[in-house]
Formats: sequence, C-alpha cells, structure tokens
Amino acid sequence: MENASVKNNRNFFVWFKHKWTSEPLFSTAIALIIMIILQTLVLGFDYNSFGEWFQSWINNWINILRNNAGVGIIALGMTLVIMTGGIDLAVGSTLVATGAFAMILLDTGTKGILGMLGMTGFPAFVVTIVLVVLLGYLLGSLIGVTITKGNVPPFIATLGAMMIFRSVTQHFMQGYNPKVPMEFLQIASFKIGNFMIMPIIYWAIIAYILYYVSKRTTFGRHIIAVGSNERAAKLSGVNVNKVKLRVYALMGVLVSIAAIIQVSRIGSMDFSNAGRGMEMDAIAAAVVGGTSMMGGRGFILGTVYGMLIIAVMNNLLNLFGVPPFLREAFKGLIVIGAVLLQRKEKTS
Repeated sequence: MENASVKNNRNFFVWFKHKWTSEPLFSTAIALIIMIILQTLVLGFDYNSFGEWFQSWINNWINILRNNAGVGIIALGMTLVIMTGGIDLAVGSTLVATGAFAMILLDTGTKGILGMLGMTGFPAFVVTIVLVVLLGYLLGSLIGVTITKGNVPPFIATLGAMMIFRSVTQHFMQGYNPKVPMEFLQIASFKIGNFMIMPIIYWAIIAYILYYVSKRTTFGRHIIAVGSNERAAKLSGVNVNKVKLRVYALMGVLVSIAAIIQVSRIGSMDFSNAGRGMEMDAIAAAVVGGTSMMGGRGFILGTVYGMLIIAVMNNLLNLFGVPPFLREAFKGLIVIGAVLLQRKEKTS
C-alpha cells in the first residue's frame, strides 16, 4: 500500500510538472487560483455572518474587474499584435486621443461639436461611439501602414505614434475642459441588480469574440502563421502585410472602445496622464497569460487570466500598503518570470 501511494504521488508530480511546463493556460490558471486564495485570506473573515462576508467578497471582485475592464480589453488586442511578432506602445496615447475626441463631440458647453449641430441625447451618443471607433480604426491603420508599407519596426513605429498622439491631443485640449452629459455615464454605470458591471460585460463579450476569431477563423490562423514564420506564411499565400494591417486596425478599435468606457465611467480624462503605463499592463497580461514575445503563440483566455493575476496583485499590494512606485517592480518580476517560464517550455 505504501509503495502504491508513493507511486501515485510520483505520477501526480510528473503529470503536474508536464502540465505546468507544456501548457501555459494550466500554469496561469494555477497562479490565478493562488492569487484568489491569497486575496481571500487577506480580506479576512471578521464578519457577522457568511452573507455579509460573501457580499464584501463579491463587491471587492466587482471593483477589481470593473476597474481593469478597459485595460483588459486592450490586452486582448495586444495579444493578437504580439502573436504577429509585433508590439504596440501607443495604446495609452491612442486612448487619450480617442477619449478626447469623444468628449469634444459630447461637450455640453458652447464648444461641443454635436451640440452645435443640434444633436443631443441618444442619437448623439450613437454618433459619438461610431465616430470614436472610426477614429481608433484610422489611428490603428496609420500605425499598421507605417509598419507594413514603410517597413518601420513595430517598436519604433508605435513609439513614435505614442509621442505624436499624446502631444497633439494635449496641444488641442490645453485649457479646454469639456463636460460629458450625465446620461452618457450610464454606458458604464448602468446597474444590473445592485451592481455596476457593464464594463465587465463588455470585456467578456469582446473576449469571447476574439477567442472565436483566434480559434475558428482563417484570420486567426493567419495571425499565428505570420508570427510563427513570416517567410513561410508568404510562401503559403498569406498576405502578411494585410494581416498585420488588420491586427493594428483592430487594436485601434479596441482602444477606442476602452476610451469610451473610461469616459463614461469617470466623465472626464486627464490628457497628460491618462493611459500612461497602460501598454505595459497590456503586454504584461498577455505575456503572463502565455503569449510568446517571439510571436506565433497566444491565448485570449490566458490573457484574461493574466489580466486578473495582475489586477489581484495590484489589489493585494494596495491592501498591504506597498508604495505605488514599488508596485511596478512586482509587475516587472512577474513579467520576467513568465518569459523565463516560456524559455523553459521551449527547452523541455
């Protein structure tokens, strides 16, 4: 019996090691479970009843998910970008540019574009969303064209775009403080039951759509092919430039959606600081979720897990009172650890 028990334990550890090193989704899910357990323990159990504790636990999770829905959506797009072997450092600046455009359109003051055209209420909201998404598409396409037609490396192209988009936005928005209609805030603040979970729902819907795209469509297979071996993809008849252009355009659309969510959540935007560091959070979520920085491999579900890990980690560090400047160090350690794990997978 003892030998059988030892054998079973050995088999379990061999199985666990194999799953951990060969299946990124498995290791990311285990890490997320550990983070959830740690957060639950830190929150404590000093409540009058189980119902009170559970309500507090649910509220804490809704706050975490709601606060990270915007960057979570961007991280999904970043996953596809990295899968092609690229990178997008301009997502924070694109968010500021599209968010500012939304506020200019909606402004209830004398400078509001749609207001001057006599358009208010629901029609104005629909037009705003369409135009903002279109702007995001155009900005993303501009980056894609720079990379594909100009043969500029993605790092340089998006670094330049990051500087241009933010500086131009700050120039035109200096001294201007547009006011968003209160009704527009319902896009993110509409309650279902007693919970404001609309941003979470948007995130979940987009994650499902992109999961389907990555797994079930020709476009998804072409993304993997381009990232795995660009030359082989070309020889197989894949239009590599078209795939890259579409991926960066999609990234722009997703950032514009995140901008709409942020404007509708807060009702304003700090054009100097909004979105700063968002590109690092998005990249970190994708890498922690198993996306290879070398391209050719990525997991939409893994990115959701990765975003949750980072979100819970930030929440824990806040609960422990860790200074804000040191929190980025923990995030950096997680990213480095994830990349080292990927290298171990390749050599195993």
